[in-house]
Amino acid sequence: MTTTVIAYFPSPPQGVWHLWIVPIRAYALFIIAGIIAALIIGDRRWAARGGERGVIYDIALWAVPFGLIGGRLYHLATDWRTYFGDGGAGPIAALRIWDGGLGIWGAVALGGVGAWIACRRRDIPLPAFGDAIAPGIVLAQAIGRLGNYFNQELYGRETTMPWGLEIFYRRDPAGFVDVHSLDGVSTGQLAMVVQPTFLYELLWNLVVFALLIYLDRRFTIGHGRLFALYVAGYCIGRFGIELLRDDTATHIAGIRINLFTSTFVLIGAVVYLILAPKGREDPATLSGSAAELLEPDSLDEDADEAAAETAEATPAEAAAEPDTTVADPPEPEAEAGAEEAEAAEVDPPVVEVQAEPEAEPDESGADEADNAEPTDLPATEPDEDQ
Repeated sequence: MTTTVIAYFPSPPQGVWHLWIVPIRAYALFIIAGIIAALIIGDRRWAARGGERGVIYDIALWAVPFGLIGGRLYHLATDWRTYFGDGGAGPIAALRIWDGGLGIWGAVALGGVGAWIACRRRDIPLPAFGDAIAPGIVLAQAIGRLGNYFNQELYGRETTMPWGLEIFYRRDPAGFVDVHSLDGVSTGQLAMVVQPTFLYELLWNLVVFALLIYLDRRFTIGHGRLFALYVAGYCIGRFGIELLRDDTATHIAGIRINLFTSTFVLIGAVVYLILAPKGREDPATLSGSAAELLEPDSLDEDADEAAAETAEATPAEAAAEPDTTVADPPEPEAEAGAEEAEAAEVDPPVVEVQAEPEAEPDESGADEADNAEPTDLPATEPDEDQ
């Protein structure tokens, strides 16, 4: 009896190309493409919820590096024998993140810490950020799984299913032949046909992505509940896919460690989904505090620069403008002295008359003098020619 095989699909012949001496790795390219897609989608969703455009990219400056480090640490912790066990690749290989090996749970956990730091600096609620970026994250995971395809990794058990994945031996630059050679090129020799678990997870992630978009439009979901839905949905799919995988992994009591992780994280997501507030955040809370958007140091520097510019501009402006300053009014004493001097110059005869009194005035003489004043004063006034 013969078995007719409908179709197997092959693995790529290689996952690394060289531009002169620079290696171009498919895994890294797909990771970068996934991050870019997540940020673009997240930025649009953040703006649609009332946030400021561009804030997602600022938060990503913290979240992405933290996420890459967390993903690598989780991979090393759950697959430590590959690097530190007997015959392992060694600690230097543990740093070669571009060769592949990122754990999604570590990436989400430590990436969340980086996002939390950035959100606090921006005075933005972290749950709202999580709701905006959640669909983008799961889409980025789907894109990143294509990198696993090029690396011939994360495959399942051997199968005769018509959609089985062909795994070939690869020869690396040193001449070593192995199915796990990341730098190698296919020899064309078939090693096995396996379950394409990377493809299963890719398709499942696309389903979760579409479901999140639909639910977010259909219902008013906020306060981190959409992010919890993403985590719960991914855990359900990951749990089933882990049961099909047969690649090297750390086991606890004969169970793959990722099964334990998926179970505990799923429980946590469901609890959060139940306890979190219903509805969605007020859009005004997503704009953050304007004072927080600039660092205090930068505000001080701006103030110093403005003061310096004002100080430099003041002498030039003072020299260019005409002097319109009004003289201060004279002091009262000086003013009185000036009036006395003016009176002395204008009315000297009056001063002379007062300076020559009668030797022995009597009452009749005083009366005569008083009666004489009206006739004497007109004669003593100066004319305009003086």
